[in-house]
Amino acid sequence: MQTLTRVMTLAAPRPGGHYEQAIVAGNTVFVSGQLGVLRGEDPTRPLRAQTLFALANMEAVLIASGCDRSRVVKTTVYVSDIADWDEVNAAYADFFGHHRPARSVVPAGLLHFGAKLEIEAIAVI
Repeated sequence: MQTLTRVMTLAAPRPGGHYEQAIVAGNTVFVSGQLGVLRGEDPTRPLRAQTLFALANMEAVLIASGCDRSRVVKTTVYVSDIADWDEVNAAYADFFGHHRPARSVVPAGLLHFGAKLEIEAIAVI
C-alpha cells in the first residue's frame, strides 16, 4: 500500500476547510487550489497580482513537498471570468518561463473570497 504524506508549510495560506495544502503519494504531489487572494483581502486587486500570488503559494507548497515549479506536470486554472484569460495567461507564462505544464482552464464564475482565480497543480518529485 502506498504511503500518503500530508504537506503543511507556513509559507502558504493555511487550509480553511477539511483539506491539506498538498498530499504526496509516491513521487506525485497533488497541490490543493491556491486562490488569488486571502480571506479579508481586497478581491479587486489586479488580476496579474492575484495570479502571481496564487502561483507563488503553489510553489511554496511544492518546495515543502520536495520539488518546485519545474516539476509541475499539470495545472488546473479556475477563472471567474474567461474574458480575463489573456491577462492570466501572460502572468502564468512569466512565472513558468520555458516550462509548459499540461493545463486546463475552467470558467468557474464566483470564487471563494471574491478571488478572480484559483490554481491547483500536480507535480513529480
